[in-house]
Parts: sequence; structure tokens; C-alpha cells
Amino acid sequence: MAKGDELVKYITQRVVHYMDTPKDERKERRAQSKRKEPWSMKWFGMIPFAVSLWVGQKESSMKSKHRKHRSSNKREHNT
Repeated sequence: MAKGDELVKYITQRVVHYMDTPKDERKERRAQSKRKEPWSMKWFGMIPFAVSLWVGQKESSMKSKHRKHRSSNKREHNT
């Protein structure tokens, strides 16, 4: 019976604490818990972020090179 009493005591303490905290504070605490870092960042640190930036730069440079190449081809065709 002691475990049951401890459980009831614990639950009532949690409920009373919940009821005593203002609604605004509970909303703020809930909003903070929703702002979690991505799991990849949590497990591997800045490496996935750095790789994604590097890949993004490579893709954008490839696109700009492709655009330059296409525009130079158009100029040659028009002359």
C-alpha cells in the first residue's frame, strides 16, 4: 500500500503545482519545449549544417555557371 500512497501523493503534488502556475507561464514553458534543435544537430553538432551549406553553395554555383554558359551560347547563335 505504501507505493500506492506515494503515487497518489506524487500525482496530487504535480496537479497542485500545475494549478498554481499562471496560465501565461505554462504557455511560455510549452512554447520553449517546442523549440527543439533538429536531431541531426543534436547527434552530430555543426557538421550536418556545414555540409548542407557547402552543398547549397555548390548547387548555386553550378546553376550560375549553367546560366552563364547558356547565355554565352545564345549570343554565339544570334551572331
